[in-house]
Amino acid sequence: MKGAAISFTDVIATYRRVPAVHHVSGTFEAGSLTAVAGPNGAGKSTLLKAIMGLIHVTDGRIDLGGLTPRQIAYLPQLPEIDRSFPISVEQTVLMGAWPRTGTFGTIGKAERKRTADAIAKVGLSGYAHTPIAALSIGQWHRAMFARVIVQDAPVILLDEPFAAVDERTTADLMALVKAWHQEGRTVVAVLHDMAFVRANFPHLLLLAREVVGWGKTDEVLSAENAERARAMTDRWAHDPCSHDHAGV
Repeated sequence: MKGAAISFTDVIATYRRVPAVHHVSGTFEAGSLTAVAGPNGAGKSTLLKAIMGLIHVTDGRIDLGGLTPRQIAYLPQLPEIDRSFPISVEQTVLMGAWPRTGTFGTIGKAERKRTADAIAKVGLSGYAHTPIAALSIGQWHRAMFARVIVQDAPVILLDEPFAAVDERTTADLMALVKAWHQEGRTVVAVLHDMAFVRANFPHLLLLAREVVGWGKTDEVLSAENAERARAMTDRWAHDPCSHDHAGV
């Protein structure tokens, strides 16, 4: 599986008429494993949504490396997904096949086997017919990772994929992330735990609505950059509509 590069050229994306990411330029290289981190309100989730076309890009350009958003696997923050709908784990995971089958396409034996294999791979064997509302937080994360497996996309975007789960679930899911990277996919994950990022992600985009640093994690994750990110975020909080950031 060959990943694609995702490139930004002077991108401004707005949320509720306020610039949520501002003049972002850089590239998630093809086949790279990158964390996106920064203070609360730094625009991390917005950046992923802009890639998927869910947030309006008011200026600049995002190049998806020849892909369309439909060809990218995107896992939003799980609280954003409604679990009240009465569907099973199997039906949820099968949604990963949608880019191949279409909305009204026939689900054949091959897709059902792919789905069963994915459910087993995330440790949910025996839960295929369980309603998603009955799953624990950890099981829900596993089910959504199974959906990503079924989608089999060259680019994978994960927004807080390990939030509120135990160490064992985190370790199991991180093993999948590393396997995707080893297969050559481009993987981007929004994260908060800097120790976890340092231990597991070779590349880091440190964001504070603007790019603070983008490159090798050990080089980007400096005390100076962390302080700079906090100062930039505070500046945005006091004057969210200002575009004057000379010297930042």
